[in-house]
Amino acid sequence: MDLIGTILWPLKWVVELLLVAFHGLFSQLGMDYDDGLTWVLSIVGLVIVVRAALIPIFVRQIKSQRKMLEVAPQLKKIQDKYKGKKDQFSREAMSRETMAMYKKTGTNPLSSCLPLLLQMPIFFALFSVLNDAQRSNAGVGPLDQSLAESFGNAKLFGNAPLHDTFASQWSLWTAGDPFNGTVMIIAATMVVLMTASQFITQLQIVSKNMSPETKASPMFKQQRIMLYLLPLVFAFSGVAFPLGVMFYWLTSNFWTMIQQFLVIRNMPTPGSEAAKAREERMARKGKLIGTDGDIIVVDEPAKPVQRQQPVGKARAKKQTGPKK
Repeated sequence: MDLIGTILWPLKWVVELLLVAFHGLFSQLGMDYDDGLTWVLSIVGLVIVVRAALIPIFVRQIKSQRKMLEVAPQLKKIQDKYKGKKDQFSREAMSRETMAMYKKTGTNPLSSCLPLLLQMPIFFALFSVLNDAQRSNAGVGPLDQSLAESFGNAKLFGNAPLHDTFASQWSLWTAGDPFNGTVMIIAATMVVLMTASQFITQLQIVSKNMSPETKASPMFKQQRIMLYLLPLVFAFSGVAFPLGVMFYWLTSNFWTMIQQFLVIRNMPTPGSEAAKAREERMARKGKLIGTDGDIIVVDEPAKPVQRQQPVGKARAKKQTGPKK
């Protein structure tokens, strides 16, 4: 077993345990043991448990990224100071000032990447388990040969195998051979949803969670590129994913989108539109603390009261009716 296999082995064992446990749970609840929907729901349950366990790492990553965004304007000033200077002395001076700025602000450019690097082996293990299972290959732990074959032969709606892909059916269609339209419809729908969810996730960051200073920095240009690049990656690579793996990616994308929404709403970047909106909400509730320690309260503007129009005697008599 190679080094990567050795690192992934315990992670794959845990992933298989969760997948088999959810499959057993849904089977006990009366769902068909070999049905594709049973396995799809097992994948969804697996992803939710794994992503929930990664929340502390995600929060740490968000905090690290926020610190980097906050120091981006200062970093740009240093870069502008030495712009066009390529001599050794200028490069060393820029490096010293950059490191001093990182030390002063308590930031580290690698700290925002470290949590992501810690998550990568877990995601590789998830992908590897699902990819092997769809080929009816037994796993390293609880996913034995019988369960792997059940997964590999499972079908959605009785007609769409979880191991099939949009690309394979497209090849059959263009060659004039019999193809499975159900697989193509499901896969195309999921590619659209995956692309849209990824775009919305990035758009939330770019449009609501960046300060004006950050939007003027080079980091904003990188975020703008990612806004369009990542959805395109899903759009082009998704057609080659088996349906089972696509359900994993789609569930993970939706989790990320919702998680990002909650983070931006409750932990926005200072100075951003999201931060201003949060301050307004807190002030309306009387929970916003000012810099002097006083509670800031914003009164809701009173709704204008509609003026009562005067009623003439004849009209009033008509409305009340004749006296008896």
